[in-house]
This record gives sequence, structure tokens and C-alpha cells, in this order.
Amino acid sequence: MRAVTWQGKRNVSVESVPDPTIKESTDAVVRITSTGLCGSDLHLYEVFTPFMTPGDILGHEPMGIVEETGADVTGLRPGDRVVVPFQIACGHCWMCDSGLPTQCETTQVADQGMGAALFGYTKLYGAVPGGQAEYLRVPQAQFGPIKVPEGPADDRFVYLSDVLPTAWQAVRYADIPPGGSVAVLGLGPIGDMCCRIALHQGAGKVFGVDLVPERLRRVRERGVDTFDLSEFDGGSGLVEAIRDRTDGRGPDCVIDAVGAEAHGSPLGRMAQQATGVLPRAWASRLAEKAGTDRLAALRTAIDLVRRGGTISLSGVYGGAADPLPMLTMFDKQIQLRMGQANVRRWVDDLLPLLTDDDPLGVDDFATHHLPLNDAPHAYEIFQHKEDDAVKILMQP
Repeated sequence: MRAVTWQGKRNVSVESVPDPTIKESTDAVVRITSTGLCGSDLHLYEVFTPFMTPGDILGHEPMGIVEETGADVTGLRPGDRVVVPFQIACGHCWMCDSGLPTQCETTQVADQGMGAALFGYTKLYGAVPGGQAEYLRVPQAQFGPIKVPEGPADDRFVYLSDVLPTAWQAVRYADIPPGGSVAVLGLGPIGDMCCRIALHQGAGKVFGVDLVPERLRRVRERGVDTFDLSEFDGGSGLVEAIRDRTDGRGPDCVIDAVGAEAHGSPLGRMAQQATGVLPRAWASRLAEKAGTDRLAALRTAIDLVRRGGTISLSGVYGGAADPLPMLTMFDKQIQLRMGQANVRRWVDDLLPLLTDDDPLGVDDFATHHLPLNDAPHAYEIFQHKEDDAVKILMQP
């Protein structure tokens, strides 16, 4: 089969690799019909390279048709149309029963001290072959895949793999009071969808912050009060502008949908780039012990949120030695919630919104539909924010 493989920093290629097969009785094999390109994939493209191996198959936002199932997969059969969540979880351990499949005790990558295995990600999360491919082996298929109806195009359902549950959890974790205010930092796919969900759930004021014109336009057209970061002299000007809209206090909640590669963090960028030129074995040990993130977005969130407010982190962070302003966080009595989205926990809330009314605008959410063979081009335009690329779906 053909699959998108990681070959090095800023280097992906579509290669012929062996077809996946059933290895365990709880496996399924899915023929992929659509697969998304995620901001988290860009972290592998640029920042988390010390934990990658040439040939790793990328991608964690797939959907398709079940081709084959193992003997213990009773809820699926060949021909079923499914969305595959990005995390691999058993559905019956203590963590899964507690609504935390990201911490699944059956698939935890214990030798790395990490939570549940993820598709198409680094060795920290099991280095499981991903879904930017023609076919995908799905472990724990008795629980993971989400059956969806025939009829609507893939765009209606594919975001159940990551974008929708990640944004839904981010908004839930933000705990916006009825009629309250929330600022969303970063308006890529997750931040954009956070704005839509916050408005749908009744937030009184939603502020969106980015510096890419197309991203700002998309959320502005849905009723979000937007702020172009490039128009402000540093984060303090932005903070004051939003405080002026919130009685001088700041928003009740801030969602950081940026993560490890924030603009305006020159020292963090230098540290991340330094690991990229070291041998991978050295670089991975350094990153595990002393890795740092670009923290401009998180520091802005800490400054911006009102006293007693909540910060919800959906942007991925991976630093082991990030310096945080604990004095400010403690003094402001900030509540902080974060983590990978627990996909199956939120599916029952999300499926009723994927109707013909399409209240979240999923049908036209993607800006680009490209063949899988164009993956190198897709990564390049998404990384450089070219051609108004906000969300890219690929078809094998």
C-alpha cells in the first residue's frame, strides 16, 4: 500500500509499505477513505523529530470502511463505515471506565512513562503506524472505531477522530460560565472549532486571536470578535485590548490552542532547533530531561485570564523543563486543565450535532482536499500557512 512516511525534519514522502494484517483477535483492518492533516503532525515535522524514526507512518485523523476483523471484535463487520479515534484504548480498564481513554491501562506506553498509545505518533506513544495511508490496522477495535451512517460525505464525520472531541473537551475544560467570556489563542483547526462550540454552547463573548488573515476571517464570519496579533506591540497590548471588552478584568476563560510552537518565543525556538541538529539518540535524551517549549501563548493566557479564571490547554506541549510564572499563577488563583482529548467520552455529545442542519459547519470546514500522493505539498503549505490552508483532508 501507499503511506505517508516521516523521513527527517521537514521531510515526508509517500512510499510503498507492506499492507497491514490482523495480528491480535481485537484488531481490525480499515480501508481509509479520508485522512486529516493535523497541527500535531506539524510538531513531528519540525519539533519532536528526536523521537521519530525514518519510515514511521504518519497520521491520526482517519475514517474508512472495515475490511476485516479479528475474532473478538463483535461490534464491527466488513463493510461498516467508521471513524478511528487518534488514541488506542480498550474501553474496559479502570481509566477507560472513568472516562479517560487517553490514560488506558491496557495500551499505556509504560516503557516511556506515557499514556495510551496513539496512531501515527512518536515512540513516546508507541510508534504505531498511522492513518495517512491506504489501509490501517486498528488495535482494540472492539472499542475504538465509531460507526457512522452511509450517505453524507466523509467531511461530515471525519473530524470525530480528533478535531471535534479535542475542541469539545477544550471548551468543557474551560468551564465557561453561562453567558461568560472566553478567549481562544490560535485559530487553526482546533481553535476555530473551539470558537464554534463555545458559541453553540452559549458563551456571551468569544474572542479569537491569531495573525493569519484567513483564520481570522473564518471565525469572524461566525460571530467571533477577532484580534490580529500582528497589530499589537507584544502580548501586553493584546491583553489590554481584550480587558477593555471585559470590564477591565479579562475573560473568564482562555483556551490555548497553539501549543509548543508559539510565535514570539525566540529562545524556545532556538532550543527546539538545537535538538534538531543533534544525533537522534542524544537529542531524545536531552529533550526528555531538559526540553523546552515556546511559551508565548501560554504566558499570554496566564496574563490575560481574569483572576480566578480557567485556562484550558488543547495545544500540545512537550517540554520537560518549561519555566512557568508560578507566582502569578498562584496569586491570580488560576485553574489549569489540559490533556489529550478523551475521544469516546464525547462522541455521544457530538453525534447529534452532525445532522443536516450542520450547526458547527463541518461540511465546509476543510479548505483543501488533496490526494494522498500530494502529502509533501500538503505538509509544506500547512506548515508555512500558504494558499489559505487551514484544514487539509487527503484521500488515498
